Amino acid sequence: MTRAFLALAVTLTAMQKIRFDYPETKKVDQVDDYHGTSVSDPYRWLEDDNSQETLAWVKAQNAVTFRYLEGLPQRGPLWARLTELWNYPRYGTPFRKGGSYFFFKNDGLQNQSVLYKQASLDAPPEVLLDPNQLSEKGTAALSTLALSEDGTRLVYGVASAGSDWQEFRVRDVARGADLSDHVKFIKFSGASWTHDGAGFFYSRFPEPSGDEAQGGLNLNQQVYYHRLETAQSEDRLVYERPDQPEWGFDAEVSDDGAYAVFHITHGTDERNRIYYQKIVSGSEVVRLLDDFDATYQFLGNDGTLFYFRTNHDAPRYRVIRVDVDSPAKANWKEILPQTDDVLESVSLVNEKLVAHYLEDAHSRVALFSKSGAHIKDVDLPALGSVSSLSGEREDEEMFLAFQSFVYPTTIYRYDFKTNQFSVFRSPEIQFDGGGFVTEQVFYSSKDGTKVPMFVTHKRGLKLDGTNPTYLYAYGGFNISLTPTFSVANLVWLELGGVYAQANLRGGGEYGESWHQAGTFGQKQNVFDDFIAAAEFLIEEGCTRPDKLAIGGGSNGGLLVGAVLNQRPELFGAALPAVGVMDMLRFHKFTIGWAWVSDYGSSEKADEFEALYAYSPYHNLKPAPYFPATLVTTADHDDRVVPGHSFKYAARLQEVQGSQPRPMLIRIQTDAGHGAGKPTKMLRAGRPLGLRDGKPRDGMAERTDRAAVRLIEDSRRQRLPLQHPRAPRPPPTPISRLRYFFVDARPSSLQDQRYR
Repeated sequence: MTRAFLALAVTLTAMQKIRFDYPETKKVDQVDDYHGTSVSDPYRWLEDDNSQETLAWVKAQNAVTFRYLEGLPQRGPLWARLTELWNYPRYGTPFRKGGSYFFFKNDGLQNQSVLYKQASLDAPPEVLLDPNQLSEKGTAALSTLALSEDGTRLVYGVASAGSDWQEFRVRDVARGADLSDHVKFIKFSGASWTHDGAGFFYSRFPEPSGDEAQGGLNLNQQVYYHRLETAQSEDRLVYERPDQPEWGFDAEVSDDGAYAVFHITHGTDERNRIYYQKIVSGSEVVRLLDDFDATYQFLGNDGTLFYFRTNHDAPRYRVIRVDVDSPAKANWKEILPQTDDVLESVSLVNEKLVAHYLEDAHSRVALFSKSGAHIKDVDLPALGSVSSLSGEREDEEMFLAFQSFVYPTTIYRYDFKTNQFSVFRSPEIQFDGGGFVTEQVFYSSKDGTKVPMFVTHKRGLKLDGTNPTYLYAYGGFNISLTPTFSVANLVWLELGGVYAQANLRGGGEYGESWHQAGTFGQKQNVFDDFIAAAEFLIEEGCTRPDKLAIGGGSNGGLLVGAVLNQRPELFGAALPAVGVMDMLRFHKFTIGWAWVSDYGSSEKADEFEALYAYSPYHNLKPAPYFPATLVTTADHDDRVVPGHSFKYAARLQEVQGSQPRPMLIRIQTDAGHGAGKPTKMLRAGRPLGLRDGKPRDGMAERTDRAAVRLIEDSRRQRLPLQHPRAPRPPPTPISRLRYFFVDARPSSLQDQRYR
C-alpha cells in the first residue's frame, strides 16, 4: 500500500525540509577494467545478499523507510479503501478437460486463488487445490498447471517466496489427494502429459549447491520424462545439449498425442528453434526449424501438417503450415498473412483459428477457418485487453477474459453453434467505471517517432497543469503493455490522480521492428520515448514536473533509473521496482545472461560503451535537484537479484542524500520478482512481477496473472508468447503509490471520504 500514499507524504516532508538520517554504507576499493576503462564499484559487497553484513544493511534501511511510511497520516484511510475495493470475488476463465470444467477463484482477500472443478457449468464447484494451505504466510504460489488428457491427474508446480525455482507434484483429481511424485530443480518449465496418462515431459536444471540456488547461473537445462509414481532419479533424459549450455527447452505434446514438440530458445532472444520426436517410436529428435532466424510458436497439427505463428518475413506475425515430411521453406503454406496489426496470439478452438490482434496496443479478436478464410470478428465491449482465452479443438465454446483500466476483468463465453458472445461472469465491485475516461493519445519522440499512450482520469477533470499524475512504462523484451484493470490504480483515480501508460519502443506493441528499435545501441530510444511522454503530459496541461511521478518494474526499473539520471528536473517522484540497475554485471547472476539478447554485454567493447553510458548505478552523480525516490526490491528475487537495487540505493543516498526529499529503499521479505504475490502483500504495496507477463501476468486482475499462466500447459488457455526468462514488468504497476510529490498539497489528492 505504500505506493497508494507516498506522493502526498513526501509532499509534507519536503515542505518541512526534513533531513533523513540514512544508514552509513561502507565503501570498498573495487575497480574493474573494461576494455581500458576503469570503473569503480564501491558497493560490490552488497551483491552478496546472504552475508551478515548485507542483512544488517537491509535491516537498517528498512528501519528508516518504515519509520517514514508508518508516520503517514493518510495510511489508514487508504488501506481501508484498498481493502474494500480488493474484497470482491475474482474468477479466471474456465477450461475443460476429460468432460469436467476447471477454474480459479479468489473470494476477495485470499492470498492465492483457489482451483475448483465442476461436472458442468451449472454444477456446484468443488475445491481441487487450495494454494493458501501450502504456506502459513501465503507465499507459496502455483507456478504451473497441467491436466492429463482424461482429466484424472493434475501436475502442479509450487514456487515459494516469489522464487523462479519450482517443485512439481501430482494430484489425483477424483480424490483430491497427492500421489508420491515429487520433482525438483525446475525453472522456466511447464509440464505436458503423454496421452496415455503414464507421465509427462518437463525441463530442469542440474541440482544447485549452496548459495547457487539464489544467485548462481542457470545453465544446462535438460528435457526429462517423468513416469507416474516413480522417483525423480528414475526419470528418462529425453534431450540435452551440453555443447550449448545457454539453450533452454520447452516440451509440448501435440493435440493428437503423436509428437513431442520442443521449443528451443537462447536467452530472451525472440528467435527460436523447433525440434520434434515421435512419441510412440521414441525415435531420434528431428531438427525441423533449426536456422534460429525467427519466432516459431507451435499451434497444433493435422498429422504431419504443423501450424505455427511466426514472424519469419513478417515482423507483425502470420500463421504458416509446415509439412514435416517436406519442411523446405519453399513448401510452406501461408494461412494467415501479416496485417497492419500485431498478431499477438492464435488458438485452435472448434477446429478454427482464433486470432488475437493488437491494434495500437489494445485487443481485437477474429475467427478464421484452418485454410485462412475469415469467418467473423468478435465484438469486444470496449477499448481494452483480452488477458486470457481458453478452449480446445473439439470444444463448442470458448471463454475469454476482458479488462481495461476501469473495466474489471469480465469472463465472456462464445458459443460456436449459435455464434453468441455473452457475459459469463462479471465482477461485483464497489466501483463505478462510468465516472472515468480513458483516451489514447499519440505523441512525438525525440526522433519524430509517434508513440501511443493511454491516459485515464475522472470524467470532466480539468487539465490545468495541477493534476498529480503517475506515468508508467516498460519498453523491452517484446512485451506489450495493454489496458489492465488494477484496484490500486482505482484508488489513485478516485483521489483525482491521472494514470498514464506509455507504449515505448522495445516492447511488442507494433511487432518485431518496434522491439528491435529499443535494443542494444538503440536503447536510448526507449528513454527518449519515456521522457517525451512526460513532456507531452506537461505541455498538454495534464500535470507539471513537481506533480509528475514515474514508475516501472524490472526492465521498467532500469528505465526509471536511466531517465532520472538524464532528466531529474522533469519529475517530482520516482518508483523504480526490482530494477536492472548495474548494466555491466547483470549477466553474472541467475538468468541475467539471457538478457544479453536485448541489452548486449559489457564483455564486448562496443556494447560496453552503450551500456556504461546509461547504466543507472554508474551514472548517479550529485545534482542540484533530484526527485523523491523509493527503490523497491525483494530478498528472494532470483530473476533480478536484489544486489542491483541495494547498490543503486547506496549510491543514491551517497550522492543525493542531502536533498530535502527522501531517497529510500524498501526490501520486501519472503518475496521475489513478483509472480504469485499474495494479496496481503499487494495491498501492502509490493507489485507483482509477468505478464509477465505475459506479465500479461493480466495479470482476472493482475493479482491473478499467475493463475492465467498455470493452464497454458494444459493447452486450454492461450496467451501471447513471451519468454519466461525476461525481467518482466510487475503486474500491478501502481500498487504502492504515491505520496512522492514535492510540492503537491495534500488536499489536491483527497475528497471528503479520506479526510
